[in-house]
Amino acid sequence: MGKLTKNQKLATAKIEAGKVYTLKEASALVKEISTTKFDASVDIDVRLGVDPRKANQMVRGVVSLPNGTGKVVRVLALCTPDQEAAAKEAGADYVGLDEYIEKIKGGWTDVDVIITMPSIMGKIGALGRILGPRGLMPNPKSGTVTMDIAKAVKEVKQGKIDFKVDKAGIVHTSIGKVSFAPEKIFENAKEFIATIIKLKPSAAKGTYIKSIYLSSTMSKGIKVDPKSCDEN
Repeated sequence: MGKLTKNQKLATAKIEAGKVYTLKEASALVKEISTTKFDASVDIDVRLGVDPRKANQMVRGVVSLPNGTGKVVRVLALCTPDQEAAAKEAGADYVGLDEYIEKIKGGWTDVDVIITMPSIMGKIGALGRILGPRGLMPNPKSGTVTMDIAKAVKEVKQGKIDFKVDKAGIVHTSIGKVSFAPEKIFENAKEFIATIIKLKPSAAKGTYIKSIYLSSTMSKGIKVDPKSCDEN
């Protein structure tokens, strides 16, 4: 690991060793410890007491962050001609069908989210090898395979994200930017954690939320007290 810069040392010093912060405290502190010259992402890591190898302990879901993610999300709507106008009006960056399927077969994946309709999944199935590894394959569970294309596009543009526990039992995602006010970071984090709690598998035993850390791009993590996530 390289030497810390003067600013990084000052930022790290703001985190008290061994201290566990409330979610509200961490939401303010995460802004202070960011040393990047760009508008860094605010990330959250939640370690769960589940075994992701077991199907009945898989945690996966979607959440609409009240204050959005702060990111520009490029959306491709693969839909029938009668849905194209609505998809464009809702904010989709790319709208079409066969021409985009051919582009993807040629290696084009310059989007963040692909939304489509159930009747079209047969055509998209052949793109699994390209879209799957990039996390772009539409899925009914994440709301990206739907009859209401316009609504799905609008939700994604406004801050709807999908998440899934990894092999280590950790859910990791970005919930905003350091330019957000502390209250907005707090509200987004609280909504995300509340959604994870609602998704607790009945097969999960013992402590469900084992640890929570808040950080910004390239910053040290701030340990959060799970019990503080109920505060207003």
